[in-house]
Amino acid sequence: MAQKTLLKGRVLSFNGSPFEGEPTDATELHEAVLIEDGRIAALGSASDLSVAHPEAKVKDYGDKLISAGFVDPHVHYPQTAMIASWGKRLIDWLNSYTFPEEMKFDDPVYAAEIASRYLDLTTAHGTTTMCSFCTIHPESVDAFFSAAIARGQRVVAGKTCMDRNAPEGLRDTAQTGYDQSKSLLEKWHGVNRISYAITPRFSPTSTPDQLEAMGALWAEHPECLMQTHLSEQTDEIEWVRSLFPEARDYLDTYEQFGLLGGNGLYGHVIHLEDRERDRLREVDAALIHCPTSNTFIGSGLFDMNGLIREGHRVGLATDTGGGSSFSMLRTMAAAYEIGQLRGRPLHPSQLLWLGTVGSAQTLRMDDRIGNIAVGMEADLVVLDLASTPAIAQREAHADDLWEAVFPTIMMGDDRAVAEVWIAGRAVTG
Repeated sequence: MAQKTLLKGRVLSFNGSPFEGEPTDATELHEAVLIEDGRIAALGSASDLSVAHPEAKVKDYGDKLISAGFVDPHVHYPQTAMIASWGKRLIDWLNSYTFPEEMKFDDPVYAAEIASRYLDLTTAHGTTTMCSFCTIHPESVDAFFSAAIARGQRVVAGKTCMDRNAPEGLRDTAQTGYDQSKSLLEKWHGVNRISYAITPRFSPTSTPDQLEAMGALWAEHPECLMQTHLSEQTDEIEWVRSLFPEARDYLDTYEQFGLLGGNGLYGHVIHLEDRERDRLREVDAALIHCPTSNTFIGSGLFDMNGLIREGHRVGLATDTGGGSSFSMLRTMAAAYEIGQLRGRPLHPSQLLWLGTVGSAQTLRMDDRIGNIAVGMEADLVVLDLASTPAIAQREAHADDLWEAVFPTIMMGDDRAVAEVWIAGRAVTG
């Protein structure tokens, strides 16, 4: 007989996008959720589900909020150990901190240590799925996927490809980048809850030959995601112009090599030109907002309101280690602050949606993760909305759920995470 678990609490689910119409109309609140064989089996009142499933093991979370686990669609797990490194613009930051750290990942023991540490840290913050850049080393991909399988997690990742403008020991070639990526894809994609993403880091660190090779690999495996960076900083864009003088714009350096498509994830996308916005929308590409990274490295203010209004798919990401936190709650708070600076504050339901359903949509996985609905995989986070004295004193005066949730979004951290469930199994708490 299948094992059933009944979780009681304030169960939040989405029935639509809170960016369309009244934000709260897209949400529903339930008293309990039934888990069976790692999936959501039912939602409803606690009494009805208890009567219908008397054999279910019961876990009562009181007035805590039960949400889909957070989905983080743009991270660099190899940057875990050097997160929050001081100062510098993007290119200097890469050369000073990122590249020296990533060179260590040719050691499978070190790669396994950091992969395990990263997944432990993110689980403690309520993140159950992420899409990660690895390093150029196949060992870094093997370590990350092996650690995820041991935890039963649904993750996406890929070998980062770079064949120029990177240190000796951190470059591959167009051919080895293609060959190793293809081998890793064939080894891992579709195994358990693993998905492979074709991963050219960004145009400045790949020659035209390598970008062409990555485009060819994607054409051979269009079911896979492709992840990269686009228009993060103004000086980066000028660098791209100097490297690709014939390109119409930054996006064209991907488009001309077959690296623009509906399964593409483009990180940052702050300083887009009109043509780039139009083309990204036409192909239904995913745009990934990385607010703590954008402020930490001084990149700029993402146009959330304008891009969503135009019809783009947008996800919300920590961008670990350019991002200064492993927490999706902190990332939601930063997105709110950037929205304020752009004159468009985001409602708490919109922030939670971006960190769950919206991000799952960018990964083309919203039929499996990112929401609490019958048939979905049971990846959940249980939030204590009074986790610290400062949050508790504000929550005590809340007039509704959203007033109660917002202080946790703005001031919460791993202390707000009471428990995490991955594939129907409690893994923290």
